[in-house]
Amino acid sequence: MTLSQALNHDPLFVGFDRILDRMHHINTHQQKTTNYPPYNIIKDGDDKYLVQVAIAGWKQEDIDITVEDGELKIEGIAPEKDADSEFLHKGIALRSFRRTFQLADTVVVNGASLEDGILSVQLENIIPEHKKPKKIEIQAPALEHDTKELLTEE
Repeated sequence: MTLSQALNHDPLFVGFDRILDRMHHINTHQQKTTNYPPYNIIKDGDDKYLVQVAIAGWKQEDIDITVEDGELKIEGIAPEKDADSEFLHKGIALRSFRRTFQLADTVVVNGASLEDGILSVQLENIIPEHKKPKKIEIQAPALEHDTKELLTEE
């Protein structure tokens, strides 16, 4: 029995099958990933993030950014080699790449920019009101009013 199957039978772990499937996908995907191109992930405040990817020498039209099924994909399609250029040393890599980042369900992409060889993708964690924590007040039991009149001796 796999961990996912075991958790599906445990009443304390409701809905964890999707999380386990995503973790499995991340683990198998990371085994195929290279270190090119390098990147930073920066937290800016409580709910904003910035993904920076170092892509020196790349043009905007050679980069494709998509978001699908909770995954941010940044892909670069290598430009055609310039037959007229003879490199004595080629230290700037312009090979095709794909970087993927798993996003939480509440994270949205607000935009992207390319400046000085750094691609910046702005992310924001927007938690809808119905998913925010809320305090549940404990109600006092309703008092039953006795409709009988008290008899007093006069």
